[in-house]
Amino acid sequence: MIESAFAQAAVQLILLALVSLLLPASYRVIAGPRLSDRLAAVDLITTLLIGIIVMLALVEGTQVFVDMATALAAFAFVGTISIARYISEGRVF
Repeated sequence: MIESAFAQAAVQLILLALVSLLLPASYRVIAGPRLSDRLAAVDLITTLLIGIIVMLALVEGTQVFVDMATALAAFAFVGTISIARYISEGRVF
């Protein structure tokens, strides 16, 4: 839990910024001219979601959300590497 009113307002402002940044990134996923643009946008969206989950962990005061964010970061990394290799070489493994 966040004790200070200033820290609580800062976390709310950061959450608002992270959620609002999801819209242009989602647009880039849909309208990206190349597959690499879409991959970068999906990577950005997962990074924003990780930030949102960590901020929610601060609000709720629980460690479970941080563990979820860590797992999402690991899966996103593996997914990004796999798709990037598929784009460049035409194969995953």
